[in-house]
Amino acid sequence: MIEVLSFTLLDTFTSWHYWPKYLIALVLSVLWNFTLNRKFTFQSANNVPKAMMLVALFYLVFTPTTTILGNYLAEDLHWNEYLVTGINMALNLSTEYLYDRFVLFRNRIDTNERAKKQTEMQ
Repeated sequence: MIEVLSFTLLDTFTSWHYWPKYLIALVLSVLWNFTLNRKFTFQSANNVPKAMMLVALFYLVFTPTTTILGNYLAEDLHWNEYLVTGINMALNLSTEYLYDRFVLFRNRIDTNERAKKQTEMQ
């Protein structure tokens, strides 16, 4: 929702090209999602600086790839910007989930206080 909302606001209130709107929306989404994924999805007490570095490595590849490809599709091939953003979001959702699950939080799932309380309640 963060990415869609910020992209829509930038699209509505600026005349910018696709890539800066997408890039700003992606960064806002990544910051929000990192916090939620760590706390609720994977319930991890993982070392936050280390986790942030691993997320940065993922986005070091993902961000330029989808920014360049998205800009090409939206600006050069004239695809609908919302369709391109939706494709990028679906790609982000699937690849980041797999990366988070099997790399970032691999051995640290259900280790935070919230997870421990839930386990005790069961």
